[in-house]
Amino acid sequence: MRILIAAAFCLAACLPAGAADTTNPVEIEEWAVPYQSSRPRDPDAVSDREVWFVGQRDDYLARLDPDSGEFFRRDLGRNTGPHNLIVGSDGIVWFAGNLQGYVGRYDPSSDIIEEIIMPDDDAVDPHTLVFDADQRHIWFTVQGGNFVGRLRVADRTVDLIAVPTRNARPYGIVMAPDGTAWIALFGTAKLASVDPVSLALTEHTLPASGARPRRLVVTGDGQVYYVDHARGMLGHLDPASGAVEEWSMPSGGRSRPYGMAIDGGDRIWFVEAGASPNTFVGFDPATEEYFSITPIPSGGGSVRHMDYHAETETVWFGTDRNTIGRARVGG
Repeated sequence: MRILIAAAFCLAACLPAGAADTTNPVEIEEWAVPYQSSRPRDPDAVSDREVWFVGQRDDYLARLDPDSGEFFRRDLGRNTGPHNLIVGSDGIVWFAGNLQGYVGRYDPSSDIIEEIIMPDDDAVDPHTLVFDADQRHIWFTVQGGNFVGRLRVADRTVDLIAVPTRNARPYGIVMAPDGTAWIALFGTAKLASVDPVSLALTEHTLPASGARPRRLVVTGDGQVYYVDHARGMLGHLDPASGAVEEWSMPSGGRSRPYGMAIDGGDRIWFVEAGASPNTFVGFDPATEEYFSITPIPSGGGSVRHMDYHAETETVWFGTDRNTIGRARVGG
């Protein structure tokens, strides 16, 4: 089943009382996932015909063909709790076995799964994965274990970098153009960066003590933007000067921003999970303005992570309404 809402008049008519206004809406399509209440999330678009995602609550990897609407499912072990996946240029699917303390490697051609167990028993919950530029390494966060990790693809060696601040809850992670890993420390008012050569970790304290950064992106010129889930703010950290600036979100303090992506034009997209329905919002750093607000047709429930697919200029996301969504953003 596919859900499509593109016209501004329809979006406005479908909004409940008190929902955010519609501004320059983008086209959003959603596919109903046939695995009930499975929390489909963190899709990675390989092409316009192949989108992989995980079912966090139902322990599976899945692939969607958006054209046909067909799904493929690969079951994992019970209580794996897959949290996130990424797909390499070789077609290998890597996923976070969040509840079992491993990073998984799935080869669709052989249907074989390899489990890379963490070298420290305290690293209990690999969280979000991201490739470096040449896909030689996979960087990841370990939220409960309080680590940032790096997996060397060639030999499966894992380095774990401890975060100095206790209960920092490293969450979202992205790679900057210079190879630096940037991490949102969701349990505190800090971001972190890790040097890819020395693996030295630096914490960057945000001005507001109540800030709780959850996801982040980096622009082509190395500027860091993050969503503050607790305060309903979009933040910008300049790594060179350490200066921080913030913008209140369209839904204000109730916005609870979560999933985040950046398009080919360095425009920032995020979802306000606290709005009902969730709103898909665009922000342009060049003008420092919100230029697009689109309610998610299914309501969203919560959008936890997003992926920009450059070839089709689309942003993909999963929702707690059991759908996989695609927003056509250009850029």
